[in-house]
Amino acid sequence: MSAAGDAALAALLFAVDPRGCGGVCLRAGAGPARDSFLRFLRDLLPEAPFRRVPLAISEGRLLGGLDLAATLRAGRPIAERGLLAEADGGVLLLAMAERISPATAARLTGVLDTGTVATARDGVAMTQPAAVAMIALDEGIDDEHAPEPLRDRMAFLLDLDGIAAIDTDALDCDLDAVTAARLRLPQVVASDEVLTALCATALALGIPALRASQMALRVARIAAALAGRTTVAMEDAALAARLVLSPRATVLPPPPPDAAQETPPEPEPEPDTQPPPDQPPAPEPDAPENDSEGSDQPEGEVVLEAARAAIPAGLLAQLKTREANRAQARAAGKAGAPKPAGRRGRPAGIRRAAPGKGNRLNLVETLRAAAPWQRLRQQSAADSTRLQIRPDDFHVTRFKQRAETTTIFAVDASGSAAANRLAEAKGAVELLLADCYIRRDQVSVIAFRGRTAELLLPPTRSLVRAKRSLAGLPGGGGTPLAAGIDAAIALAGSVRRRGGTPVVVMLTDGRANVTAAGTGGRAQAEAEALAAATRLRLAGITTLLVDTSPRPAPLARTLAAAMSAQYLPLPYADPALLSRMAQDAARTR
Repeated sequence: MSAAGDAALAALLFAVDPRGCGGVCLRAGAGPARDSFLRFLRDLLPEAPFRRVPLAISEGRLLGGLDLAATLRAGRPIAERGLLAEADGGVLLLAMAERISPATAARLTGVLDTGTVATARDGVAMTQPAAVAMIALDEGIDDEHAPEPLRDRMAFLLDLDGIAAIDTDALDCDLDAVTAARLRLPQVVASDEVLTALCATALALGIPALRASQMALRVARIAAALAGRTTVAMEDAALAARLVLSPRATVLPPPPPDAAQETPPEPEPEPDTQPPPDQPPAPEPDAPENDSEGSDQPEGEVVLEAARAAIPAGLLAQLKTREANRAQARAAGKAGAPKPAGRRGRPAGIRRAAPGKGNRLNLVETLRAAAPWQRLRQQSAADSTRLQIRPDDFHVTRFKQRAETTTIFAVDASGSAAANRLAEAKGAVELLLADCYIRRDQVSVIAFRGRTAELLLPPTRSLVRAKRSLAGLPGGGGTPLAAGIDAAIALAGSVRRRGGTPVVVMLTDGRANVTAAGTGGRAQAEAEALAAATRLRLAGITTLLVDTSPRPAPLARTLAAAMSAQYLPLPYADPALLSRMAQDAARTR
């Protein structure tokens, strides 16, 4: 059956037992395919309430709590039902499921598991029934997906990309058949052979979770009920494996044995020897008892073959690409540390506090906190008609921002091997800049040589400016290592004052021979470098030290320990490795 037909069949199976199936993760943008699926589902569930869950829904509207308007009118706490309780016995439409917050996903997961919603807020504590199923509208692109805990609890994972509309013509089923199947479903049972076949198929597809096999069994029972049977047949199990297990496959099952391997080799001709007349002919070897059944495929293999045939082409490549993208996003994603913000950023909850000092008053939550006390307060107030607000009622909205990361390359440009080290720094800077458009990071370069350190490239995302600044840097001269570290500390402090997160990458062999005053003296220069490294550590700046000496040097290792930096002995630095190490340092601070 085509993908459009499978989508229609999944909608039909879901309509028989929405709560038992958990839900449908519908990966499709707004368009005729998604509209036709939802319209067909509404036709099959005419009496079930459908409630849409917006992306930015508040906790009070989702879970229920204090009815603010009614409470203010009555002067006493009045509870209201949340959206989850309103959808009891129906279907939730989760809009933009790929972007919901982890907290909302956790609440929805709990509702799918328990069928109830409990809330205790604003002086109201209640537990309400919320036996709902869910349609997660996943509009993500590339590796964006609905949260895995929600997907795990949904029987059907459908991808309608490239489908104009679902195909309902091949389904010989109407509303009366769905109702009859719903009444027949409690009587449907499955044999041990069916259970074994489904579990074996799940393991062969790399699905160790038991929940997937349980959902496949549920769908197989629904298919049997739709067909008018009270016992699950292997064809029902094969259908469930195709619709439930195949989209979750992480490995390809082993291929079936080739026909050539199944056919026994032809026996070689034996010499024409006749037995003596007085000797009876030798009995022929017994034929296997199951020869007639050997050509038939075992019943368990039917289920696996159905799942194998339904695996989309290139699924494993997509899974590997998805995992690679996720790993890259973790390594090269927004590495900036989260920080509290006053009036800007993403809402991160509400807390009791006075407005001002960068805090924004949340008027609704303030009124919600004051409403239950109005009757008591108005009895002691001179004007009993006014709303009584106390300082303890004030609530503010908390915001958080992710600080922008600035990677500061401090490059030792002294000595005869400076050209090699600069080439390494150029490669690392260019790799980091290539990701800056996604990560919103900045890169800066400090070069120290001769007597001083020079800010070669201020924080920027411009690849052209980085190449142009690095191309004209000469090498040679002494190593003012302390000056280079101090310059990195000063620039990192400037980045922090602007709200950013600095990460310092030092490329040096650790052999300081120029003091901070610009004079010679190896012993004093090394002591000043260690002191500067200690200041860098006390400043709490994440640092990566790349030892560029021909052989790993004790001086560089000692310097890395003084600044509490990750140490990487890399005589011939690989730019990709440098970039990855810098991102790891930023991620683990």
